[in-house]
Amino acid sequence: MTASSSRKKAGKSRSSRNRKPEGMRFQTAAREKHVSVLNRGEVGNVSPHVAHGVIVTRPEPGLSETLHAVEAAGWKAYASPSLDIEARTVRPLRGQFAAVVLTSGQAVPAAREAVSPDIPVYAVGDRTAQRAQAAGFTCVFSAQGDAEALAALLRKALPHQAGLLLLLSGAGQGMALAADLRHAGFRVVRRVAYKAQSVREVCVEVQSALRKKVISHILFFSAESARGWLRALPVALRKYAAATTGIVMSEAAEDILRHAGWQDVRVAHHPNAAALLHLLGKRG
Repeated sequence: MTASSSRKKAGKSRSSRNRKPEGMRFQTAAREKHVSVLNRGEVGNVSPHVAHGVIVTRPEPGLSETLHAVEAAGWKAYASPSLDIEARTVRPLRGQFAAVVLTSGQAVPAAREAVSPDIPVYAVGDRTAQRAQAAGFTCVFSAQGDAEALAALLRKALPHQAGLLLLLSGAGQGMALAADLRHAGFRVVRRVAYKAQSVREVCVEVQSALRKKVISHILFFSAESARGWLRALPVALRKYAAATTGIVMSEAAEDILRHAGWQDVRVAHHPNAAALLHLLGKRG
């Protein structure tokens, strides 16, 4: 037996389920989604080597805190937001809304301008719920998941006769959720709260880091951000990006990376930043 044949890597342990932070004031609806495919939900503790850079592709709000968390875990963080967010004005709406439905934290400013802060808010995830609370909304619920989890929470929490639901989402987004809710018997008014556009080109610093092969992981926070970031990356650098480990929130984002040539793609157990960071793990 050779020395090399005896050094087999131990299997990586499954990541633990994300726990709610103590003192969280908004109410949540638990939703488990286990993924059995190899590399999904595995903790990404990596031994020190020359490639220790992590590209973070999310825009603000959220980019800065994620960069800080990546650095605190021992990695070198590179900011490379894939989308430019353009806020849209939603005029104050009259009428009796039973609830506001938020598919993204980007929609919170529009919600604050459009409705009274005492209207119940149903948010797709914890960070969106936190932003709604910070904006002054007093009754906030989190689906702790994705649009599917949000629809399930609304079906469980509200009777079909509850009244109008105000769905605030990005341009070109939220239509499937609105259709799902209408099919379930709800009356839904959808308004565009923001528009997300792909950046024109990945910044020079990130391009250089990819070319020097010092990037080990890239974090993608949605299928849209993965698609936009790849579109902004020069074609000559895509092979360097595909050689990294992609960490994503959804199977849709995974499919995009696979088609772009990624071999190592890991899908978080839960579609939130905490789950992605847990999957990345600490360096060393």
